[in-house]
Amino acid sequence: MNNLEVWMRGPIAGLAPLLQPVAHAILQAREEVNLMMIDFPEELLWESPSDCASVAFHLQHLSGVLDRLFTYANDQMLSEEQLDLLQLESVKNQYNINVKSLLTRFNNQVNKALTQLKNTDEKTLLETRGIGRKRIPTNVLGLLFHAAEHTQRHTGQLYVTVKMLKNAQNGTTQF
Repeated sequence: MNNLEVWMRGPIAGLAPLLQPVAHAILQAREEVNLMMIDFPEELLWESPSDCASVAFHLQHLSGVLDRLFTYANDQMLSEEQLDLLQLESVKNQYNINVKSLLTRFNNQVNKALTQLKNTDEKTLLETRGIGRKRIPTNVLGLLFHAAEHTQRHTGQLYVTVKMLKNAQNGTTQF
């Protein structure tokens, strides 16, 4: 990993200037998530220290948020599969979930988001979009910004949870 944060490395080729901050935030999250999950113990994936959300929840939610918000930015409704995955984010101890599969899903979703950002015309950023069945009004820029912000928020929460669980496993309480 480069010592500079993603936003300090310069513009991402093929991406409109106004969308650079969204891509930078999402790419920064990807780097941090992948780094913090190195050697994370599988048996701790579903643990919820101090009633915080589990690592598995955060990793599923990171992928899901990007998928859902970018779908709305494309002026589409969520598919049945997306709605099913949303429901599964809160289901504990899913048998087919492991660190590798969750990271693969997240990394693929980041790649998909970057492709969509590169295909987004800046002239469409203020076009109205609707969220959910109620079509709550927003615009393309609002959705993309919120996707980046929400991804960063859960990356921070994931970091704290991972650190708490690893420290508890090692018998330490220090951050």
